[in-house]
Amino acid sequence: MATTETSQSILSEMREFAGFSPCEQRYIRRSLDVGLGRHDAFRRWARGPSEAASIRTQYVTYQDLKLLRSLLRNEIDCDEGVGHGGAGLEDLESVMGPLLRVTTFDLAQGRLECFSAYRFLYERLLGAEVRPWLPGAFCGAAALPHIRPERRKELLQSISEAAATAPAWSKRAPRFFPEFVELEDAA
Repeated sequence: MATTETSQSILSEMREFAGFSPCEQRYIRRSLDVGLGRHDAFRRWARGPSEAASIRTQYVTYQDLKLLRSLLRNEIDCDEGVGHGGAGLEDLESVMGPLLRVTTFDLAQGRLECFSAYRFLYERLLGAEVRPWLPGAFCGAAALPHIRPERRKELLQSISEAAATAPAWSKRAPRFFPEFVELEDAA
Protein backbone atom coordinates (compact mmCIF):
# COMPACT_ATOMS: atom_id res chain seq x y z
CA MET A 1 0.00 0.00 0.00
CA ALA A 2 2.80 2.44 0.86
CA THR A 3 4.37 1.91 -2.58
CA THR A 4 1.08 2.69 -4.32
CA GLU A 5 0.62 5.76 -2.14
CA THR A 6 4.17 6.91 -2.91
CA SER A 7 3.67 6.33 -6.63
CA GLN A 8 0.42 8.27 -6.63
CA SER A 9 2.07 11.10 -4.72
CA ILE A 10 4.94 11.31 -7.21
CA LEU A 11 2.54 11.22 -10.18
CA SER A 12 0.45 13.99 -8.62
CA GLU A 13 3.55 16.13 -8.15
CA MET A 14 4.67 15.42 -11.72
CA ARG A 15 1.24 16.47 -13.04
CA GLU A 16 1.38 19.65 -11.00
CA PHE A 17 4.83 20.48 -12.41
CA ALA A 18 3.64 19.74 -15.97
CA GLY A 19 0.86 22.31 -15.46
CA PHE A 20 3.35 25.15 -14.99
CA SER A 21 4.44 27.27 -17.93
CA PRO A 22 7.72 26.33 -19.68
CA CYS A 23 9.30 29.46 -18.17
CA GLU A 24 8.25 28.42 -14.67
CA GLN A 25 9.45 24.84 -15.22
CA ARG A 26 12.86 26.06 -16.41
CA TYR A 27 13.22 28.47 -13.49
CA ILE A 28 12.21 25.81 -10.95
CA ARG A 29 14.78 23.33 -12.32
CA ARG A 30 17.48 26.02 -12.41
CA SER A 31 16.63 27.14 -8.86
CA LEU A 32 16.77 23.58 -7.56
CA ASP A 33 20.21 23.17 -9.15
CA VAL A 34 21.37 26.37 -7.41
CA GLY A 35 19.60 25.83 -4.09
CA LEU A 36 20.36 22.13 -3.69
CA GLY A 37 23.85 22.27 -5.22
CA ARG A 38 22.91 19.62 -7.78
CA HIS A 39 24.81 20.87 -10.84
CA ASP A 40 26.85 23.79 -12.15
CA ALA A 41 24.00 26.18 -12.88
CA PHE A 42 26.22 28.54 -14.88
CA ARG A 43 27.18 25.87 -17.38
CA ARG A 44 23.73 24.34 -17.57
CA TRP A 45 21.40 27.36 -17.49
CA ALA A 46 23.22 30.59 -18.45
CA ARG A 47 22.28 31.57 -22.01
CA GLY A 48 24.13 34.85 -21.87
CA PRO A 49 25.83 37.40 -19.61
CA SER A 50 22.61 38.72 -18.05
CA GLU A 51 21.42 35.24 -17.11
CA ALA A 52 24.89 34.39 -15.75
CA ALA A 53 24.70 37.52 -13.58
CA SER A 54 21.23 36.50 -12.38
CA ILE A 55 22.50 33.03 -11.47
CA ARG A 56 25.48 34.55 -9.62
CA THR A 57 23.10 36.73 -7.58
CA GLN A 58 20.86 33.72 -7.00
CA TYR A 59 23.78 31.73 -5.56
CA VAL A 60 24.52 34.59 -3.15
CA THR A 61 20.86 35.11 -2.21
CA TYR A 62 20.29 31.38 -1.75
CA GLN A 63 22.95 31.28 0.99
CA ASP A 64 20.01 32.15 3.27
CA LEU A 65 18.53 28.72 2.50
CA LYS A 66 21.11 27.03 4.76
CA LEU A 67 20.04 29.22 7.69
CA LEU A 68 16.34 28.70 6.91
CA ARG A 69 16.71 24.91 6.76
CA SER A 70 18.37 24.98 10.16
CA LEU A 71 15.75 27.30 11.68
CA LEU A 72 12.84 25.31 10.27
CA ARG A 73 14.35 22.00 11.38
CA ASN A 74 14.89 23.38 14.90
CA GLU A 75 11.32 24.66 15.02
CA ILE A 76 9.97 21.19 14.19
CA ASP A 77 12.33 19.52 16.67
CA CYS A 78 11.22 21.88 19.45
CA ASP A 79 7.53 21.89 18.66
CA GLU A 80 7.10 18.53 16.91
CA GLY A 81 4.94 20.20 14.29
CA VAL A 82 1.59 20.93 15.78
CA GLY A 83 0.36 21.36 12.21
CA HIS A 84 -0.28 25.09 12.49
CA GLY A 85 3.32 26.18 12.16
CA GLY A 86 3.90 26.09 15.90
CA ALA A 87 6.10 29.16 15.79
CA GLY A 88 5.72 32.03 18.19
CA LEU A 89 6.35 35.69 17.50
CA GLU A 90 9.95 35.23 18.58
CA ASP A 91 10.54 33.17 15.41
CA LEU A 92 8.99 35.75 13.11
CA GLU A 93 12.07 37.83 12.38
CA SER A 94 14.56 34.95 12.28
CA VAL A 95 12.51 32.94 9.76
CA MET A 96 10.50 35.54 7.88
CA GLY A 97 13.40 37.94 7.27
CA PRO A 98 15.57 35.53 5.25
CA LEU A 99 12.53 33.84 3.68
CA LEU A 100 11.14 37.18 2.53
CA ARG A 101 14.54 38.19 1.12
CA VAL A 102 14.88 34.97 -0.94
CA THR A 103 11.23 35.06 -2.01
CA THR A 104 11.54 38.68 -3.15
CA PHE A 105 14.56 37.76 -5.27
CA ASP A 106 12.70 34.89 -6.94
CA LEU A 107 9.50 36.84 -7.58
CA ALA A 108 11.47 39.83 -8.92
CA GLN A 109 13.02 37.55 -11.55
CA GLY A 110 9.59 37.48 -13.20
CA ARG A 111 9.65 33.77 -13.94
CA LEU A 112 7.33 32.44 -11.25
CA GLU A 113 3.85 33.42 -12.34
CA CYS A 114 1.75 32.13 -9.45
CA PHE A 115 1.69 30.98 -5.85
CA SER A 116 1.48 27.32 -6.89
CA ALA A 117 4.81 27.45 -8.76
CA TYR A 118 6.40 29.33 -5.85
CA ARG A 119 5.07 26.81 -3.32
CA PHE A 120 6.24 23.89 -5.48
CA LEU A 121 9.78 25.33 -5.62
CA TYR A 122 10.05 26.27 -1.95
CA GLU A 123 8.73 22.95 -0.67
CA ARG A 124 11.64 21.34 -2.50
CA LEU A 125 14.23 23.93 -1.48
CA LEU A 126 13.26 23.95 2.21
CA GLY A 127 11.10 20.89 2.88
CA ALA A 128 7.58 20.42 4.18
CA GLU A 129 8.41 22.45 7.31
CA VAL A 130 8.26 25.71 5.31
CA ARG A 131 4.61 25.32 4.26
CA PRO A 132 3.08 27.42 7.08
CA TRP A 133 5.41 30.31 6.21
CA LEU A 134 4.85 30.35 2.44
CA PRO A 135 1.55 32.30 2.13
CA GLY A 136 2.87 35.16 4.28
CA ALA A 137 6.26 35.29 2.57
CA PHE A 138 4.67 35.16 -0.89
CA CYS A 139 2.11 37.89 -0.15
CA GLY A 140 4.69 40.04 1.63
CA ALA A 141 7.24 39.79 -1.18
CA ALA A 142 4.63 40.25 -3.92
CA ALA A 143 3.49 43.50 -2.29
CA LEU A 144 6.99 45.02 -2.05
CA PRO A 145 8.13 47.83 -4.38
CA HIS A 146 10.72 45.45 -5.91
CA ILE A 147 7.85 43.94 -7.91
CA ARG A 148 6.29 45.93 -10.76
CA PRO A 149 2.74 47.07 -9.89
CA GLU A 150 1.05 45.01 -12.63
CA ARG A 151 2.99 41.91 -11.51
CA ARG A 152 1.99 42.55 -7.89
CA LYS A 153 -1.66 42.30 -8.82
CA GLU A 154 -1.16 39.08 -10.85
CA LEU A 155 0.87 37.43 -8.10
CA LEU A 156 -1.45 38.39 -5.26
CA GLN A 157 -4.50 37.22 -7.21
CA SER A 158 -2.83 33.84 -7.83
CA ILE A 159 -3.03 32.73 -4.19
CA SER A 160 -6.29 31.00 -3.42
CA GLU A 161 -8.30 31.72 -0.31
CA ALA A 162 -7.77 28.10 0.74
CA ALA A 163 -3.98 28.46 0.52
CA ALA A 164 -4.00 31.79 2.33
CA THR A 165 -6.23 30.60 5.19
CA ALA A 166 -5.27 26.94 5.57
CA PRO A 167 -5.93 25.72 9.12
CA ALA A 168 -3.09 23.15 8.88
CA TRP A 169 -0.38 21.99 6.50
CA SER A 170 0.70 18.58 5.34
CA LYS A 171 3.96 17.27 6.78
CA ARG A 172 4.48 14.96 3.79
CA ALA A 173 7.82 15.67 2.17
CA PRO A 174 7.86 16.34 -1.57
CA ARG A 175 9.04 13.35 -3.59
CA PHE A 176 9.43 14.64 -7.15
CA PHE A 177 12.40 16.92 -7.82
CA PRO A 178 12.46 17.91 -11.52
CA GLU A 179 15.82 17.97 -13.23
CA PHE A 180 17.31 19.21 -16.48
CA VAL A 181 16.64 16.89 -19.39
CA GLU A 182 19.16 16.85 -22.23
CA LEU A 183 17.37 16.64 -25.56
CA GLU A 184 19.10 14.26 -27.98
CA ASP A 185 19.26 14.92 -31.69
CA ALA A 186 16.68 12.78 -33.47
CA ALA A 187 18.96 12.42 -36.51
